Amino acid sequence: MTSYFAGRREFLGAMTVTGAFVTAASVLRTPFVYAAGPAQYDPSARFDLNVTDVEFRRNEAGRQLMARIYQPIGPGPFPVVLDLHGGGWNHRDRLAEEPMDRALAESGVLVVAIDMTRAPEAPYPADVQDANYGVRWLKWKAASWNGDVSKVGVFASSSGGHTAQLLGLRPNDARYNAIPLPEAPHLDATVDFIAMRSPISDTYARYQNAIATDRDHMIEYNKLYFDPWEAIHEANPQEILDRGENVSHVPMLIMQGELDDNVLPEVQEKFAATCNAAGGDCRLEIFENSVHRWTAEEGAQTERAREMVRQFTATQLGS
Repeated sequence: MTSYFAGRREFLGAMTVTGAFVTAASVLRTPFVYAAGPAQYDPSARFDLNVTDVEFRRNEAGRQLMARIYQPIGPGPFPVVLDLHGGGWNHRDRLAEEPMDRALAESGVLVVAIDMTRAPEAPYPADVQDANYGVRWLKWKAASWNGDVSKVGVFASSSGGHTAQLLGLRPNDARYNAIPLPEAPHLDATVDFIAMRSPISDTYARYQNAIATDRDHMIEYNKLYFDPWEAIHEANPQEILDRGENVSHVPMLIMQGELDDNVLPEVQEKFAATCNAAGGDCRLEIFENSVHRWTAEEGAQTERAREMVRQFTATQLGS
């Protein structure tokens, strides 16, 4: 059910974001308490990380997509989250949400952030195919990074949130499953929970807002991604629910800036209400005095978002 926090919580001090292309540490700061079987997760724990970049897949445009692995240093096994970056479907990469990825990983989660195909390389559904393949690939590879895939979560931002919603609603869509994984053909792309910052939950409403606010680059981004144009409706999470499609309902957290003029708060309210009315579990949290990419800056609301994702992850893992 949609909920709103009243007032501010007190959180841990702001996290220092450091690191080079590959970082490692050998000392575990906080013991990891776990039992045999599925990973146990304590959102207040803190771990050092081993951060590496590995090859993910080569897309149809010939670009080598990469994955960044944020691996907690400890006995594990650790729960697993896949990060899907934003960028209006047209730019950015796996590094877009590095501070959030680090903050989540440092609490004892194996976080894997992947590059995805951009609209100038290929329009919809290419990035959703990358994400679908990414879930299956992560389920196959996670054990080698000390991950436990008994439950798999997703963190996503903006247009990555749109991709995540399609992934959650349509995990078995034949179009999205188009990239084979010969090494593990039995694996599917189902996920267990999705946390999002400013997802594009209604693609057509966002396009209309871009027109109303004379944002030529956003208008162009839409036209590059939704080609043919009718896809803006076919791939619209809000319209998917409005049409009563037979979808999978995955628990979702939407974190939305109150002052966001890119994806409007009222659009998120409508999506959450529609999702919950259809039998889903969509929690909406509004962040006061926050714009579209408020987590790009350090501050109380950014730390609130990090803590909210950690607590949501703990709830979904049953920790």
